[in-house]
Amino acid sequence: MGRKIKSKKNVQQLEIVPKDENLPLPPQRTSEDVVPKREKWINKQRVLVFAARGINHRDRHLLRDIKSLMPHHRPESKMERSKTLSVINEMCEMKHCNKTILFEGRRKRDLYMWMASASVGPSAKFLIENIHTMAELKMTGNCLRGSRPLLSFDAKFDEVPYLKLLKELFTQTFGVPNHHPKSQPFIDHVYTFTYLDHRIWFRNFQILSEDGGLAEIGPRFVMNPVKIFEGSFTGKAIWENPNYVSPSRQRQMLKKAAKERYVNRVEQKVQQEVNRPTEAYEGLEYEELFENEDAITTAKLLAEKAKRKAIVDPSKEKSSKAALTKKIKEKQLKAAVELIAKKKTKVLKKK
Repeated sequence: MGRKIKSKKNVQQLEIVPKDENLPLPPQRTSEDVVPKREKWINKQRVLVFAARGINHRDRHLLRDIKSLMPHHRPESKMERSKTLSVINEMCEMKHCNKTILFEGRRKRDLYMWMASASVGPSAKFLIENIHTMAELKMTGNCLRGSRPLLSFDAKFDEVPYLKLLKELFTQTFGVPNHHPKSQPFIDHVYTFTYLDHRIWFRNFQILSEDGGLAEIGPRFVMNPVKIFEGSFTGKAIWENPNYVSPSRQRQMLKKAAKERYVNRVEQKVQQEVNRPTEAYEGLEYEELFENEDAITTAKLLAEKAKRKAIVDPSKEKSSKAALTKKIKEKQLKAAVELIAKKKTKVLKKK
């Protein structure tokens, strides 16, 4: 048998271009043609974070902390109180923002937070309680500035209807978009939203290890939801918190309770003055038994006392009791009159 001759593969031979010959130029584009760009940043969420005038120093530090946690935020100067909330939609259009977070202070004590989807809605109003900023806490946790967070929600956020809406609002507001120019391509911290006692508790933790080791960074605060509106700062109220009590109402109730305690204390003092005994109490009936150790003498004393009791008339006893009750009542009336006179003199002196 003869050998099989292998067929040679057709190899494409490269053309040898001489050095002197110039290569053809690529086709030139006109100025009207658009250069195709490969964009990675698709979710272009921008959040306008600012405050109205009237917030205190702690609220201002909280605002600064939230700005540092959100690389996709847009700053804005303080809003005047004279302006209506509907103006914020125009401000968002000017800043090209989709979401807004507005901090509104009342009486330099209470802080309210508005969170809304600009020009479309919905919008939610929260009362912020138990504020602790990063500088105040001084926690051991730390994270990269501009890194993307994980959002962890309680199981209640998938059960209660209004919490489902708030969950979507939180994810769109606090979630940093992927490939954002100011963000870092790392995930090293977690935001936790826990529903407890009709409130939403916010915490920020650093991810230490893959096993689930965490260290708190801060800030921490509690959001007490007040109302959810259909539009952006306008429209009818979709939901209202039945358990919400305004902080001014709470302070009023505390003052009222303190006032009632004061009134009760004064009444107790008056009763104590009226019922205070003027003389010391008499000795016990059988006190003499413990003075003498001799049993015969004690027996004689007991017999004498028994004879005295038998001799006393019942009519005299009744008269003596009536006289005592009269004396006690007279003393009580005198004491009450004296107290009232003293109070009147004090009030007149103050005036």
